[in-house]
Amino acid sequence: MSQVELTKPKKRRKIKGDGAWGYAFIAVALVVFAMFTAYPVVSAFIISFQKYKPLGSSFVGFDNYIATFKDPLFGKSVVNTIVYTVLTVPVALILSFGVSILVLPLKKKLQTTFKAIYYLPAVASGVALSVVWLWMFDPMSSGIFNKLISVFGISNQNWLGSSATAMFSLVLMAWLSSHGTSIIIYLAALLGIDESYYEAAELDGATFWKKIWYIVIPCLKPTTLFLLVTGVIGSFQVFQNAYLMTGGGPDNATTMVGLLIFNNAFKYFEFGKAAAQSLILAVIIAGISLAQFKFLGDDVEY
Repeated sequence: MSQVELTKPKKRRKIKGDGAWGYAFIAVALVVFAMFTAYPVVSAFIISFQKYKPLGSSFVGFDNYIATFKDPLFGKSVVNTIVYTVLTVPVALILSFGVSILVLPLKKKLQTTFKAIYYLPAVASGVALSVVWLWMFDPMSSGIFNKLISVFGISNQNWLGSSATAMFSLVLMAWLSSHGTSIIIYLAALLGIDESYYEAAELDGATFWKKIWYIVIPCLKPTTLFLLVTGVIGSFQVFQNAYLMTGGGPDNATTMVGLLIFNNAFKYFEFGKAAAQSLILAVIIAGISLAQFKFLGDDVEY
């Protein structure tokens, strides 16, 4: 037997049983992905070039895209969405980070209790929460916020019915709710920081704020980038708050892109235009996400 034959690698035997189960589990995930993600995206792409009708659609080329860019309401909805995102996402990150810092020194049971309390709104019905918020923003004196400002001698405000305060009302609603997921993620990241960093900083006489600035914030940069990217994506897709609280009014002051797409599709039945707008929104979100990774993620290690 030659040396070549001795060193020739043996063919690996195929493991039929385990391999078949693995492919079976992957197949289930792929089928779900194909049905509820891939197929809708491909369908939306095709419909965006059509004048869609339930019985016989007609090809119109780029007319839906041209009409979208010429529509002043689409431009206004993009501006409204950007304003909402700029005002809500950074504040949400700061609040989530601050709460997680306050919860971190507590005992494990208390940490679990606070995490459950903060996460509860995420599993509650959005409609039920909106009913509560509508009561708080009630324009009459029975509204919570009008009661608060009456202490300072300010008259009742029509929070959701005035173009001057409607957007601020939605922003305030975002500030005071829906931080549970970010708090839990920040807490998990804080618990992963090595205690030796804090011990070395204490030996050097570092104060609490210096520990935060020189240890915690740099160590949490990957987590912050993740929450920033997902927060911006979620904010650009905001629909429920605007739909349930203001309906996009008054005078389209709170019309977001997601709400505009919904109205075009299910109120005016312009499915082709709505599909074109949804794809444009997807491109905008993808571009912003790539820019965030490029400019903020260069020195991030995962």
